[in-house]
Formats: sequence, structure tokens, C-alpha cells
Amino acid sequence: MMDPTTDNAADTRDPGAALASLEALRAEIAKAVVGQDPAVTGLVVALLCRGHVLLEGVPGVAKTLLVRALAAALELDTKRVQFTPDLMPSDVTGSLVYDTRSAEFSFQPGPVFTNLLLADEINRTPPKTQSSLLEAMEERQVTVDGTARPLPEPFLVAATQNPVEYEGTYPLPEAQLDRFLLKLTIPLPSRQDEINVLTRHAEGFNPRDLRAAGVRPVADPAALEAARAAVGKTGVSPEITGYVVDICRATRESPSLSLGVSPRGATALLATARAWAWLTGRDYVIPDDVKALALPTLRHRVALRPEAEMEGVTADSVINAILAHVPVPR
Repeated sequence: MMDPTTDNAADTRDPGAALASLEALRAEIAKAVVGQDPAVTGLVVALLCRGHVLLEGVPGVAKTLLVRALAAALELDTKRVQFTPDLMPSDVTGSLVYDTRSAEFSFQPGPVFTNLLLADEINRTPPKTQSSLLEAMEERQVTVDGTARPLPEPFLVAATQNPVEYEGTYPLPEAQLDRFLLKLTIPLPSRQDEINVLTRHAEGFNPRDLRAAGVRPVADPAALEAARAAVGKTGVSPEITGYVVDICRATRESPSLSLGVSPRGATALLATARAWAWLTGRDYVIPDDVKALALPTLRHRVALRPEAEMEGVTADSVINAILAHVPVPR
């Protein structure tokens, strides 16, 4: 296997070297974050699919640290926005500023003009400011004063949020949620993982200094582009396509849901399944790939009926029930 830290651009264009780079990326993140392998994998899948990620969990479970570790392990420009109740849309996208020397207005880019945007606690700002990211996430551009300004490539929004039950939060609009490729839930760590976290801190780990923790860049844009090209060649049979469609159509017919998965969601599920298949070393998709990514890809694209919520039904339980009943292709 090639050294994933090589500076040879020709090497990183090779799919095998690109896969090694992404495997190394997951290992680097693990130097800073303990026991969150599904979330780490989800971030890598989002990178491969040109998608965005929403991380949800109670305060203190390393959501922000996870994204910062990803940024440290990538040779990409990164910016962070702390979302607060008084944040304005122009604070994110940028605005026209009057230059007294030239007597003209010039555009001052906002933090969204970067490769990896960390939108920290995105649901602590009102919906108007949340919606300022809609065009950037979907069209990968920002329009100010009638002029469209393209964003850098690659471009990924990694947003963190606290559960909506927490005080001082604003639920994300459905249109905003649908722009996220994945919604990853960050659970509280197991007892052993929590012991490992405390042991690291006792040994001097500083979450604000990832360089001292040994996290270094191991993947560059060339490796990422080679990986994306390889994922695009991952085979999908008609049976798998039909399986994805059947799952998504079943959500629209579920008596527990008032809103099912749209065709955009079906497209997202197929894309994430292809990325997962490639990461596991296959050049074709199997039903297990679809099942593995169904929850993070679909859970935020459905809406529960009020009576179902009162009975304790969750989006995850509904999707799991659908996966158990939709016929699996051979």
C-alpha cells in the first residue's frame, strides 16, 4: 500500500492511493476523538458524495472536536462560524462594503467562502440566518446584489446542533434539513470510551491543540477527487435501484409519517450506498450497503405524525421497520 502522505500528485490520482488516504484520514481523526467511528465514517462518506453533514448530540460529546479533527487531517481551507441568536445572514455569506478611497462598493466575502465550513450550533440562530446557507449548500454559490459568486471546490458544510428539546434552539426548516446529505447522531460514550477520554486528558491531551495531539494532514484535494471518481464507477444493478425506490416509497405510505422521503432523498441514499461500498473495498453495491446508510441518510427527511410522537415513535424506529419489511433483492 502506498504512503497516503505522499506529495506526488500522480500517486493520489490512483484510486488505491486515494482509498489509503481516506483510511488514514479516519485514523487521524481517531487520534482526537474516541469511540465515534460511525460519525467519522459518515463525514468521509459526505466528502465522497459532495454532501453536507448535520451532527446532533447533547453538549459535550465532541461534535465540534470531530469536525475540527477532520479539518486538521485535510489539506483544505477551513472556517468556523459560531451561530448565535443575533447572527445576521450577511455575517455568513458576506456583504457589500463601501470603500471611501475608491468611492465604490466592493464585496467582502463571508466565512462561507471556504472548503470546509464548521457551522457550530446552527440551531441557535433564527431560521432567517439558517436559510442563508440554502443557496450555498445546494448551488455552491452565493448571490449578493444580483451577482452570483461561486464557492471553492470542494465545499462541505459540517453543522452541529443540540437536540431541539434544549432551551434556546430553533428547529431547522424542512428545506434546510433536506440539503444535508446525512444527519449523524452523536451518542454519549460507553463506559470504556469515557475512561479512555479521561485517560487521554490525564496524559496531557489538549482538544484545542490538535497538532500537539499528532493530528496531521493526510489527504489533499487530488486524493479526494480520485476517490470521488472511483465512487462514480461503483456499479449499481437495477435490483438495487428498485430496492432504494421501494424503501423511499414505503416512507410515503407509512401511517406514522406525515412526510415521507422525496426523490432527492432516494438519490442521496443511492449515492451514500455507493460511497460505502467503495470504502469497504467493493466496486458494486449490495443491499447491506443501502441498509447501512439508510438511517443517517433518511432520518431527517421524514416527519412524524403528532399522534405517533405521543406514542414514543421515532424516525429511526419507523425506518428500521420499513427496512425489515421491504423485500431484499437477491
